[in-house]
Amino acid sequence: MLTLPNLLTLSRIVAVPLLAWFLWWPGWAEGYAAGFVLYCLMGITDYFDGYLARANGTVSKLGVFLDPIADKIMVAAVILLLVGTRDGNPAVIQGVHQIAALIILLREITVSGLREFLAQLQVSVPVSRLAKWKTTLQMVSLGALILGGAVPLYPWVAHVGLVTLWGAAVLTVITGWDYLRVGLKHMD
Repeated sequence: MLTLPNLLTLSRIVAVPLLAWFLWWPGWAEGYAAGFVLYCLMGITDYFDGYLARANGTVSKLGVFLDPIADKIMVAAVILLLVGTRDGNPAVIQGVHQIAALIILLREITVSGLREFLAQLQVSVPVSRLAKWKTTLQMVSLGALILGGAVPLYPWVAHVGLVTLWGAAVLTVITGWDYLRVGLKHMD
Protein backbone atom coordinates (compact mmCIF):
# COMPACT_ATOMS: atom_id res chain seq x y z
CA MET A 1 0.00 0.00 0.00
CA LEU A 2 2.87 2.42 0.70
CA THR A 3 4.26 2.27 -2.81
CA LEU A 4 6.54 4.98 -4.19
CA PRO A 5 3.65 6.75 -5.96
CA ASN A 6 1.63 6.79 -2.73
CA LEU A 7 4.64 8.07 -0.78
CA LEU A 8 5.03 10.88 -3.33
CA THR A 9 1.37 11.78 -2.90
CA LEU A 10 1.69 11.72 0.88
CA SER A 11 4.80 13.91 0.66
CA ARG A 12 2.69 16.60 -1.03
CA ILE A 13 0.18 16.52 1.80
CA VAL A 14 2.92 16.66 4.44
CA ALA A 15 4.63 19.55 2.60
CA VAL A 16 1.54 21.81 2.64
CA PRO A 17 2.16 23.18 6.18
CA LEU A 18 5.75 24.03 5.23
CA LEU A 19 4.55 25.74 2.07
CA ALA A 20 2.00 27.66 4.13
CA TRP A 21 4.71 28.75 6.55
CA PHE A 22 6.84 30.12 3.70
CA LEU A 23 3.87 32.08 2.34
CA TRP A 24 2.64 33.24 5.75
CA TRP A 25 5.10 36.17 5.82
CA PRO A 26 4.13 38.29 2.79
CA GLY A 27 7.10 40.66 2.97
CA TRP A 28 9.62 37.83 3.17
CA ALA A 29 10.80 37.47 -0.43
CA GLU A 30 13.17 34.65 0.51
CA GLY A 31 10.27 32.73 2.02
CA TYR A 32 8.30 33.15 -1.17
CA ALA A 33 11.35 31.97 -3.15
CA ALA A 34 11.61 28.88 -0.95
CA GLY A 35 7.84 28.45 -1.26
CA PHE A 36 8.12 28.61 -5.05
CA VAL A 37 10.81 25.91 -5.07
CA LEU A 38 8.71 23.72 -2.77
CA TYR A 39 5.60 24.36 -4.86
CA CYS A 40 7.49 23.28 -8.00
CA LEU A 41 8.72 20.13 -6.26
CA MET A 42 5.17 19.37 -5.19
CA GLY A 43 4.03 19.78 -8.80
CA ILE A 44 6.76 17.44 -10.00
CA THR A 45 5.72 14.79 -7.47
CA ASP A 46 2.11 15.23 -8.65
CA TYR A 47 3.19 14.32 -12.15
CA PHE A 48 5.45 11.43 -11.15
CA ASP A 49 3.12 9.75 -8.66
CA GLY A 50 0.53 9.15 -11.37
CA TYR A 51 3.09 8.33 -14.04
CA LEU A 52 4.89 5.78 -11.87
CA ALA A 53 1.68 4.19 -10.66
CA ARG A 54 0.45 3.66 -14.22
CA ALA A 55 3.85 2.65 -15.63
CA ASN A 56 4.50 0.09 -12.90
CA GLY A 57 0.93 -1.15 -12.64
CA THR A 58 0.75 -0.07 -9.00
CA VAL A 59 -2.37 2.11 -9.18
CA SER A 60 -4.00 1.66 -5.78
CA LYS A 61 -7.26 2.66 -4.17
CA LEU A 62 -5.25 4.67 -1.63
CA GLY A 63 -3.51 6.59 -4.42
CA VAL A 64 -6.74 7.19 -6.31
CA PHE A 65 -8.23 8.52 -3.06
CA LEU A 66 -5.26 10.63 -1.89
CA ASP A 67 -4.08 12.21 -5.16
CA PRO A 68 -7.02 14.58 -5.72
CA ILE A 69 -7.09 15.40 -2.00
CA ALA A 70 -3.41 16.35 -2.06
CA ASP A 71 -4.02 18.60 -5.05
CA LYS A 72 -7.03 20.29 -3.49
CA ILE A 73 -5.29 20.84 -0.14
CA MET A 74 -2.31 22.45 -1.87
CA VAL A 75 -4.43 24.67 -4.13
CA ALA A 76 -6.76 25.74 -1.31
CA ALA A 77 -3.87 26.56 1.03
CA VAL A 78 -2.07 28.68 -1.58
CA ILE A 79 -5.24 30.52 -2.61
CA LEU A 80 -6.22 31.27 0.98
CA LEU A 81 -2.76 32.53 1.85
CA LEU A 82 -2.55 34.73 -1.23
CA VAL A 83 -6.03 36.14 -0.64
CA GLY A 84 -5.11 36.89 2.98
CA THR A 85 -1.95 38.83 2.07
CA ARG A 86 -2.35 42.56 2.64
CA ASP A 87 1.00 44.36 2.80
CA GLY A 88 1.54 45.63 -0.73
CA ASN A 89 3.14 42.41 -1.93
CA PRO A 90 2.39 42.08 -5.66
CA ALA A 91 1.71 38.36 -5.20
CA VAL A 92 -1.76 38.78 -3.82
CA ILE A 93 -5.26 37.94 -4.90
CA GLN A 94 -7.30 41.02 -4.03
CA GLY A 95 -10.35 42.85 -5.25
CA VAL A 96 -12.07 41.43 -8.29
CA HIS A 97 -9.41 38.70 -8.56
CA GLN A 98 -10.86 37.12 -5.42
CA ILE A 99 -13.88 36.16 -7.55
CA ALA A 100 -11.65 33.97 -9.74
CA ALA A 101 -10.14 32.38 -6.63
CA LEU A 102 -13.60 31.78 -5.16
CA ILE A 103 -14.82 30.18 -8.40
CA ILE A 104 -11.89 27.76 -8.30
CA LEU A 105 -12.45 26.84 -4.64
CA LEU A 106 -16.21 26.41 -5.05
CA ARG A 107 -15.77 24.18 -8.10
CA GLU A 108 -13.27 21.99 -6.25
CA ILE A 109 -15.71 21.49 -3.39
CA THR A 110 -18.67 20.89 -5.70
CA VAL A 111 -16.87 18.38 -7.93
CA SER A 112 -15.52 16.53 -4.88
CA GLY A 113 -19.04 16.19 -3.49
CA LEU A 114 -20.38 15.17 -6.87
CA ARG A 115 -17.69 12.51 -7.30
CA GLU A 116 -18.49 11.15 -3.85
CA PHE A 117 -22.20 11.01 -4.68
CA LEU A 118 -21.59 9.32 -8.02
CA ALA A 119 -19.16 6.84 -6.48
CA GLN A 120 -22.00 5.60 -4.25
CA LEU A 121 -23.94 4.93 -7.46
CA GLN A 122 -20.86 3.25 -8.94
CA VAL A 123 -20.66 5.88 -11.67
CA SER A 124 -17.16 6.85 -12.72
CA VAL A 125 -16.48 10.36 -14.02
CA PRO A 126 -13.17 10.38 -15.85
CA VAL A 127 -11.05 13.52 -15.87
CA SER A 128 -11.46 15.29 -19.20
CA ARG A 129 -8.64 16.74 -21.27
CA LEU A 130 -10.06 20.22 -20.64
CA ALA A 131 -10.00 19.57 -16.88
CA LYS A 132 -6.32 18.67 -17.18
CA TRP A 133 -5.70 21.98 -18.95
CA LYS A 134 -7.62 23.73 -16.17
CA THR A 135 -5.39 22.12 -13.58
CA THR A 136 -2.25 23.03 -15.52
CA LEU A 137 -3.32 26.66 -15.91
CA GLN A 138 -4.27 26.80 -12.24
CA MET A 139 -0.90 25.43 -11.15
CA VAL A 140 0.97 27.84 -13.43
CA SER A 141 -1.11 30.72 -12.08
CA LEU A 142 -0.44 29.95 -8.44
CA GLY A 143 3.22 29.31 -9.16
CA ALA A 144 3.52 32.69 -10.90
CA LEU A 145 1.82 34.40 -7.96
CA ILE A 146 4.19 32.75 -5.48
CA LEU A 147 7.16 33.66 -7.67
CA GLY A 148 5.80 37.21 -7.85
CA GLY A 149 6.16 37.42 -4.08
CA ALA A 150 9.78 36.30 -4.39
CA VAL A 151 10.61 38.94 -7.00
CA PRO A 152 8.55 42.02 -6.02
CA LEU A 153 10.70 44.25 -8.27
CA TYR A 154 9.15 42.45 -11.25
CA PRO A 155 5.40 42.95 -10.76
CA TRP A 156 4.68 41.56 -14.23
CA VAL A 157 5.32 38.07 -12.83
CA ALA A 158 2.36 38.44 -10.47
CA HIS A 159 0.28 39.98 -13.28
CA VAL A 160 0.91 36.83 -15.34
CA GLY A 161 -0.35 34.87 -12.32
CA LEU A 162 -3.55 36.93 -12.13
CA VAL A 163 -4.27 36.65 -15.86
CA THR A 164 -3.77 32.89 -15.79
CA LEU A 165 -5.88 32.71 -12.60
CA TRP A 166 -8.77 34.11 -14.62
CA GLY A 167 -8.06 31.67 -17.43
CA ALA A 168 -8.18 28.84 -14.90
CA ALA A 169 -11.43 30.24 -13.47
CA VAL A 170 -13.07 30.24 -16.92
CA LEU A 171 -12.00 26.64 -17.54
CA THR A 172 -13.16 25.82 -14.01
CA VAL A 173 -16.69 26.95 -14.82
CA ILE A 174 -16.73 25.01 -18.10
CA THR A 175 -15.37 21.77 -16.63
CA GLY A 176 -17.45 22.14 -13.48
CA TRP A 177 -20.58 22.40 -15.62
CA ASP A 178 -19.51 19.33 -17.61
CA TYR A 179 -19.19 17.29 -14.40
CA LEU A 180 -22.45 18.65 -13.01
CA ARG A 181 -24.30 17.81 -16.24
CA VAL A 182 -23.11 14.18 -15.97
CA GLY A 183 -24.10 14.09 -12.29
CA LEU A 184 -27.58 15.49 -12.90
CA LYS A 185 -28.36 12.53 -15.17
CA HIS A 186 -28.03 10.26 -12.14
CA MET A 187 -30.14 12.28 -9.73
CA ASP A 188 -33.85 11.68 -9.28
